[in-house]
Parts: sequence; structure tokens; C-alpha cells
Amino acid sequence: MKIEDREPLDDEAIDAITRLPKAELHLHFEGGAPPGFIRDLAKKKKVDLSKIFNADGSYAYRDFVHFLSVYEAATSVLQTPEDFARLCTAVLEQSAENGVVYSETFLSPDFCGGGDVVAWREYLHAIREAAEAAERAHGITLRGIVTCIRHFGPDQARTAARCAAETADDWLCGFGMAGDENMGKQKDFSYSFDMAREAGLKLTSHAGEWRGPQEVREAVEDLGVARIGHGVRAIGDLATVDMLAEQEITLEVCPGSNVFLGVFPSLDKHPIDQLRERGVKVTVSTDDPPFFHTTMRKEYAALAKTFRWDAQTFTELNRTAMSAAFCDAETRDAVLKKIDNP
Repeated sequence: MKIEDREPLDDEAIDAITRLPKAELHLHFEGGAPPGFIRDLAKKKKVDLSKIFNADGSYAYRDFVHFLSVYEAATSVLQTPEDFARLCTAVLEQSAENGVVYSETFLSPDFCGGGDVVAWREYLHAIREAAEAAERAHGITLRGIVTCIRHFGPDQARTAARCAAETADDWLCGFGMAGDENMGKQKDFSYSFDMAREAGLKLTSHAGEWRGPQEVREAVEDLGVARIGHGVRAIGDLATVDMLAEQEITLEVCPGSNVFLGVFPSLDKHPIDQLRERGVKVTVSTDDPPFFHTTMRKEYAALAKTFRWDAQTFTELNRTAMSAAFCDAETRDAVLKKIDNP
């Protein structure tokens, strides 16, 4: 249905939509760190990070590549399992305030213990304890996806995959790849993805954020992923779009992030509605919310206003997210009850 054929929503309807229970599949753990949290931690550890903040206290960067370096600088003050446990609490409190009832977050052994499996287990234990406490306090369920960093190279990715394989369970349920999409090819990381698959982990990979439709195809064909992080540049080739629909590959779409970074000039030019209309399974996430000045409530409000999506549409999006979630069936059913009974 064309956007102009849909009923526009008034402020009351949009407000109701923002209060719906939400499922988020694409959240970078360190990327969810509130700037104040990182500033306070840097001050405590006597680390000068003044160059990564604007005068108003927000994160400062020029473009996507610079964003990656700022991200890694912010992460540098997260040095102990206790730091990551505190971060987990801060991130989940922020998500819960925005109505998120289920979240999957990308965790990198490169940042949690430097790729050492023993250290990784200690970090993971601390994060899980904080997540369980947040679930008791706020009703938000978290699951982890181990993520290799593309621009760190294939060899380091194997180390991340080994950490993932040795700690795979119902909580740590996925493996994926993030980082600079312009470095190397998806197939360069096939060994790591094969290792994760053999360990029973479900797979996702960032693709089609900066590179075009072929990158999306390669993630599906060379890595065998069930989901794609972003994937929005697939719109440049309708055969690729149809392939995603036919194979039921779910896209973890982050509209606010895409617009903020200039992947698309404005939300009304973003292809999420076109992809959905063509039968692609799309979901909505924030990516790195404080870096991109967004929240799940803001995403929902902007999408409702721009594309005239009603509450039923957002409920369907959340059901799609839970269908694609990497969690076990019991967790999925419990979250779906919250989504279906707001």
C-alpha cells in the first residue's frame, strides 16, 4: 500500500505506539553506553577522553570511520568484568525505559578480555549476572551474540569464534560480524562462521550498510546467515530484495542510525517501508543509540509519522523480531505474551 493511501496518525496514536512493548535485535553493547557513564569511568581511571566528546557532553566524530575510532576509545576505559557489569545495568535500564522487553546485544571478546577464553568467561559471567538482575528489576530479557570485528581481520575473528564456541548456550545464542564493512570480503570470515555454526550458534552479519546489494548476497551465500545487520542497500537490486524475501532472511534495520550517518539523506528516503512492502522481514533497532542520538521510542515515533505505520504494524514488526530472535522457544513464547498483551 502506498504511504499516501494510509491514514495519517495523530499525536495520541503516535504516543501510544511509542509505549508498545518492543523487541530489539541489533544493539552494540558498548555502543549503548551513555556518554556520562564513559566520562565518569574515564575520570575515575584518570584517562583523558576529552577529544571524543562535544561541548554538550555527547560523543564527537566526523564520519563512520572516525566513529569506529571514537567507539574503540570509549571502550578502552571498560577494563574489568565489573566495568562491563555496570555497563550492562546502564544499557538495560535505558532500554527498559524505552519499553524494550527483549534485546539481543553484540558482545566482542576483543573488548572483553582481549580474546583470552578464560578472561572472556569472567567478563561474560559478570554481564550475565547484571542482565539477570535487570530482568528481575525491569522485566527486560537480554541475550548475547558474540561478534568478531571485521577490520581486525580474519585471524582475530577466529579467536572470537573460538570464545563463542566454548561458551555457547541458551544465553549466548548467536555469532556475527560488525566493524568496517569496506574491509575485505564476507567469505574471508567463513572459517569463523563455520566454527560458530558447528557449536550450534545462529548467525548474523553486518552487510549492505555501506556496500551495495552484492555484499548482502555474499553474507547469505558465503556465510549462511539467517539475519543481516542493516541490509538496506539491497534495495539497489530488486532481485536481491526478492532473494531476501524468498529465503526469509530477516533484516535488523536501524533507520535512525542510517540517516544520522548519511547512508540515506532523510527518513522518508529510507527503504524500510519499500522492503517491507516487497515481503522482506524487517525489524527495528537503534544500533548505537547514544552515538546516534536515538532511542527505540524515537525510532517508533519517527517511523509512525513518516510511513503512517499503525500500532498493529509495529506489533507485527515485534512478532517478526521474535520469530527471528536467536533465543530458545521458551524465552520466545514468554516475550511474545508481553508483545501481544501490552
